[in-house]
Parts: sequence; C-alpha cells; structure tokens
Amino acid sequence: MYGLIEVDVTKPQQLLTASTADLSFTAFVVASVARAASQHPEVHAYRDWRGRLVTHSYVDVTTMVEVDTSQGKFPLAVVVGDADIRSVADITDQLRSAKRTPRQSGNARFLTAFAMGLTRIPLLATSLFRLGSRSVRVRQRMGTVSVTAIGMFGAGPGYGFGGSTVYALTVVVGGMSKAPRIVAGEIQSRDILNLTITFDHNMVDGAPAARYVAHLREQIESGEALIT
Repeated sequence: MYGLIEVDVTKPQQLLTASTADLSFTAFVVASVARAASQHPEVHAYRDWRGRLVTHSYVDVTTMVEVDTSQGKFPLAVVVGDADIRSVADITDQLRSAKRTPRQSGNARFLTAFAMGLTRIPLLATSLFRLGSRSVRVRQRMGTVSVTAIGMFGAGPGYGFGGSTVYALTVVVGGMSKAPRIVAGEIQSRDILNLTITFDHNMVDGAPAARYVAHLREQIESGEALIT
C-alpha cells in the first residue's frame, strides 16, 4: 500500500531555525517516524519462517547518508537504534558521525558490504530481500523501519517511490515547497513536505496504516520531537 501525503512543516522549520544547535531535518523526520511507530507496533511487524506475525518492542530506523568511497559517492545505510526514545540532537550526531567516519560502525561495515555486493548481481537484491524479510538476525542488523530522503527533484514538490525492502513500513521523504493553506480561517503561505509512506499489506491492514499516518502527521506538524 502506498500513501502520498503532504505535511505542514512550518512549525518544525521555525523550531530548527531558532535552535542554537545545528540539527538535521532528516534526524527530525527519523525521530518523528519512530515515535509514531512505537505507538503502532503493528505497522513495523514482520512474519517469521513459520508465517507468524512478530512485533517489535523497539524502533530501529534505517536511513541513508551519502559517503565518499574509492568508487565515488555511495548511499550508506545507517541503523539508528531505539530512535523512538532518542533526541533529535543525538540522532543528528550519529548521522553526521557515520558520514565522517563510515567504517567506524559495525552495522555500517555490514550494510556497505551487503549493499555493494547486491548491486553487482542482477535480481540478487530482490531474492535476498524476500528471504531476509523473515530472518530475525537480518531484522536485528537492518532495523525495523526505513526512512529514505531522496532530496528534491530540483526545486519544488515531488514524491519518491522505493524498491523492495525487508521493511513493513518505509517512509520516503520527497520535495518541499511553499503552498497556500488555511490556518485559523486565514490563507497563509506554509512549508509543505511531500512524503510517500509504504506498507507491506502482508503485515499491515488498512485501518492501522491509516491510524499510523494520522499519528505521524501530528508528530511532524507539531514538531514534538524538537520540543520533548
């Protein structure tokens, strides 16, 4: 299931600008996605080898940072453990540290080797993702939720769609733009962010997916992760 939603990020943008710390917008989104997921564990569950539905008591978010390698720039997957209970500042530090020194993290070494190997053999990625989706060990190493920031398709709004993954919940951060919105009965210019939210329908039904999206919208638009 794919959901294309627009969220008003005017307040979070104001909070980020006013903050004395140099905080990452991606880290804010990661924290918001994780906090909402912690209240709806069914949206990031998986099925084991016996077909049983397994839910997590934690939220580990896998996101991407771009790093320099001998073969050029490479999108490195970074697992942000317990993202639902960590501050935006803490997550910002982890993402920037991974970008500066990508080989310092055990998960980074594992995921870099895994991802680079997959890109060399056609269809191998899809096959291994299907197998890995039922593995407890793979889940522990690769997180429970995926957040990908594709950046803007040039200036302005835009949505992105990811490929097959092991995650029941994937959030793709798309473009941001100014758009008119009615606030307190008045038309205002607001900062609008496009998000693509993907659920694996084998694990997540429509009703819990809708509840999660509503909660995520509230988390992001309120800027709660930047306040508490």
